[in-house]
Amino acid sequence: MRAILSAIIAATLAVALAWWVSGLSGSIEATIAGVTIHTSTPVAVVGLALLVLAIYLTVRLLIWIVNIPLNFGRWRARRRRIAGDAAVTRTLVALAANDAQASRIEAARARRFLGETAQTLLHCAEAARLVGNETEAAALYERLCQREDGRFLGLRGLFRQAIAREDWSEAQRLATDAEALRPGGLWLREERAQLAVRLGNWTQALALAGPETPRNALVVAAAEAEPDSARALRLAKRVYVENPGFAPAAIAYAVRLRAAGRDNRAQETLREAWSRAPHPDIATLYLKPFTEPRVRVREGVQLAQANLRNMESQFLMACLTFEAGLLLEAHKYADDALALGLDQKRLWRLLSKITKAELGDTDHNAAAQADIDRHSALAGPDPVWLCEACGVVQPGWSAACLNCHVAGRMVWGSAQRPRLLAAS
Repeated sequence: MRAILSAIIAATLAVALAWWVSGLSGSIEATIAGVTIHTSTPVAVVGLALLVLAIYLTVRLLIWIVNIPLNFGRWRARRRRIAGDAAVTRTLVALAANDAQASRIEAARARRFLGETAQTLLHCAEAARLVGNETEAAALYERLCQREDGRFLGLRGLFRQAIAREDWSEAQRLATDAEALRPGGLWLREERAQLAVRLGNWTQALALAGPETPRNALVVAAAEAEPDSARALRLAKRVYVENPGFAPAAIAYAVRLRAAGRDNRAQETLREAWSRAPHPDIATLYLKPFTEPRVRVREGVQLAQANLRNMESQFLMACLTFEAGLLLEAHKYADDALALGLDQKRLWRLLSKITKAELGDTDHNAAAQADIDRHSALAGPDPVWLCEACGVVQPGWSAACLNCHVAGRMVWGSAQRPRLLAAS
């Protein structure tokens, strides 16, 4: 409707203009090169308008002819841009589909059409990595590093390659350079935190840890690795106060207290930790200063008193009294541990030793051992340190898994079918 109205208005104006021109009075006479032209005013106005239009069209034609090479170049560049953009899209699709050959072909085509931009160099490098040509990929990442707009992308690619070949010192250098370009980037922060865990740089790992990272394990590891004894003691105390039921924290704090000559406070700390969450590693450290069996029994009683009705306390006393040759007491403590729910293979192994020591090589011992073996076969597995992330059993507690290197996922418990850590 609007277009029709505009056309009507334009036609009306044109008719009005023509009517006005036709109504002009008078005549115009002009002499050009001895030729005299005499005409009415309306005809002269129309002729002048046609002359101006002809000059305008001629100038436009000349401009178009002159610009033919330039316009052709622009048209060709536009076509190459369209083809390059399409090749970029196909490259991304091929990379997402893990199609090595297609991604390599399309990345090369995009580079040919669009030239060496940060985007095309990155895609070519990723395609080279996909086909397994790490050398070519590294060369392309290096070329990216030489560009102002692609330096971070190049550093990131080289960093990933260093991580893949486990060149930790090179990875650390590249991470530092990348941090200087984009300080505080989330991806880089996470990568640097994982790298710090790999390198055992627990102070840096703690500083880079995100809110979702279990910090207690990192603080314990940092305290254990800290060369400054005063700072190490403060770190260990901090994590112990925050989580007194975390056995590694109590152990780290007690070790640092002993190193500072505060043996009584160390023993008190271990008893406090035992009262909250008994753990065999706590007992091992608590009894370490004592070697004589009867003294170990006496000290073990003090530790067990902190949580007497716990099955770990009863099992600890069963072990200590057996070592001291107190067989009746050992059998009683073992039975009490079983009554409290400690139906694990370690208890039945201990009962087997106690029974053999009590009965000797007799028929009664053989019958008792057969009964113990039946119970042991049905008993639960012994508790171990294992990684929740990968399920691999560890030789002891550590801040990060020795298999998958995930920090803070070590737990103490029984695994029905634990995966063992492969020997390196």
